[in-house]
Formats: sequence, structure tokens, C-alpha cells
Amino acid sequence: MNEPILEPDLPIVDPHHHLWDRRQRVADMRPPLHAFEKTIQLTPLYLLDQLLADLNTGHNVIATVHVQCGAFYRADGPEELRPVGETEFINGVAAMSASGLYGPVRACAGMVGFADLRLGNNVDAVLEAHEAAGGGRFRGVRHMLAHDDDPAVLGPLAAMPAGLAGDSAVRNAVRRLGARNLSFDAWALEPQLPEIADLAQACPETAIVLNHVGTPLGVGRYAGKREERFPIWRDSIRRLAALPNVHVKLGGLAMPFLGFATMGPDERPSSQQLAALWRPWIETCIEAFGPQRSMFESNFPVDRWGASYATLWNAYKRITAGASSTEKQALYAGAASAFYRLNIPA
Repeated sequence: MNEPILEPDLPIVDPHHHLWDRRQRVADMRPPLHAFEKTIQLTPLYLLDQLLADLNTGHNVIATVHVQCGAFYRADGPEELRPVGETEFINGVAAMSASGLYGPVRACAGMVGFADLRLGNNVDAVLEAHEAAGGGRFRGVRHMLAHDDDPAVLGPLAAMPAGLAGDSAVRNAVRRLGARNLSFDAWALEPQLPEIADLAQACPETAIVLNHVGTPLGVGRYAGKREERFPIWRDSIRRLAALPNVHVKLGGLAMPFLGFATMGPDERPSSQQLAALWRPWIETCIEAFGPQRSMFESNFPVDRWGASYATLWNAYKRITAGASSTEKQALYAGAASAFYRLNIPA
């Protein structure tokens, strides 16, 4: 579905996308597939060329931030240092983009890597290696906290134990991030949001950004309960927003976790339809956090499950049609640029 691009001159910093090569993983998949595995099937290869194809669909994306996705880890060496391979790779992509040969956009101007926060205070050696490999672009860590007792919810992503946000070693490591002026990207599911609030309160000197509006659920044991759980999610969001060190990423709603029957690879809704579906979550977050602590994200290629890149940003722009120019500047570029300390005009 090709739509006219809304507000094509509005500068955008996309603060959450991935680059990966999942072709072998896709080749090894066997049915029945979880919805997230089907998501990977849609885009098994997503490197600079594929990213640029999306960035060049008409929206004015001026820079991006790459967020860890377990790609291009080192094949050998100490286990805790293997994720540094992802930072090495992404820094090379960022250098390619910074050359200007691929257009004015600065892809991967910032990067978020992985360090096992269960290392506690011993995480510093891994952070030092990331910073050395990042060419001045390394900005923080994402250690997935998402967990649910129902394996049908996360499928292949069900790798983390329960209660990780309350682990003392993890909290010590999150504090080490703040001490190094690095941030923490927190991906957890809606029922876990009180744990994220407790973590943020225990680590007030560390800047934390909640991924994907806290991932509301409508699959597995939550099927049919999305609207019922909305007030629970809203209360958790308001508690998180009361903590000044917490920001929020507005996106991830095109993933399969919400269980929208009218959204998916075989259903390609318009931006008007997507805006209607997503508006309650997006507007609640903006109202709670304010534009200066809220940043729109693409979460591509994962969110290709429910929308094309161009349609996704059109949907966001429909939701914020009544916002002021100052508010839009923050939501689409300013908040992300400030949070990740990007050296770009925004």
C-alpha cells in the first residue's frame, strides 16, 4: 500500500532499529512457528542497503540509533566479550554512512549494545571494550528483561528468568552504566512494568528508556484481555513517568504481541487504521512522560510484521496531528537526540 508521505520535511531521528543476517536461522526453522519467528522470516537479511531502502521512502530521517539484537557476535574469545562484535560491525556501518556516500542520513549515529548485566560490578571490562569498539558512538546497553510464565507469549524470545530487574547484580551493573554516562534500554512486558519502576527508582543516576511503550499483551494467556489490562498498563506507565530518569520509546505496536486481528503480514492496514489502533497507548505515554521524554521509534525490521516503514511513520504523524511544532520536534527528533547524545542537528 503506497500512501502519500505526511509532513515530509519533519526531521526524524529513528532511535530504535536493528541490522542482522538471520538467513541461516530462517533456514533452520521448522513448523509450527511462533509469530516472532514468522516476523524474522519476513526480513531475514537487514543490512545497510535494506535500511536505506526504508529510510528513503519519503520521510525525513536524519539519523538513527542501532539497538542490540544479538547479531554479528564474535565467534570466539571470552564469552562475556563476544557481544562486542556487534558494536564493531555497527561502527563500521556508521562509518560508511558518515562518509556521505549513501546520502545525508547518519545511520547508526548512536548504538546500544549488549552486556550481561548479571556480571554486576564486573561489567566494566565489557563496557570498556564496547566503548573502544564504538568509535565514539556507543551509548548504552540493552539487556532484555522480558519474561512470562506462558511460553506462548514470547516463543523463541523466552530466554530470561523471572525477576531479573530485582537481581542485585543486575542493579549494580545498571548503576555502573550511569557512572559511565551510559544509558539502559529496558525491554519488558506489561505485567513486568512495576519491576522496571523499582529498578529505575533504585538506580536514579542511570538514564533508562522503556522500549515499545512497555509491550502491552494480547496473546497467549492474555488473549482477549488487551482492553481489560489497559488500565493496569496505564497505571504502570504513570508510575514510571513520575521517575525523572525514565524515558519512553513510542513504537513496537506493530509487533504480534498485542494480538490485533486486523494487523499482520497478511493484513496491511492503512496509516489511518493503524493510528486508530495505536492512539490509546501512544497518547497515554505522551501525556504521562511529556514530549521531551518520549521518542517515536520504528523498531524495524521487527515492526514490518504490521506496517511498512512509510506507513508506520504516517500513522504516528496522524496521531500527533494536533501537536505544536515544538512538541513534534521533541517527539520525532529532539528527545532521541538528547537521550543518546547524538552529534547531529535536531
